[in-house]
Amino acid sequence: MFIYNVTTNIEVNVHDEWVEWMKNIHIPAMLQTGKFEGATMSRVDVVESMGGITYSVQYKIQNKVTLERYFEENAEELKKQTKLFEGQFVSFRTEMEIVHEQ
Repeated sequence: MFIYNVTTNIEVNVHDEWVEWMKNIHIPAMLQTGKFEGATMSRVDVVESMGGITYSVQYKIQNKVTLERYFEENAEELKKQTKLFEGQFVSFRTEMEIVHEQ
């Protein structure tokens, strides 16, 4: 099992709109690709503030092959949706392999 993590710092002035957009439009669109098994959105408790508010969205995915298919088939189109908030956020992505769960 893998996790595709997207960490985003969003400006305060669009925060509420962005959170609603993520919950009601973007995350459902990611799941509708059929490649992800679920998503968890968490607010990051940042010790040293860089301004804005930071969130992590973790998408569970069965394997690396499926994740690569997401990048090839869906990623570009879904990233275009973020133009609504262009210049008001910074994101970075991390791919993680789950080694152990209890």
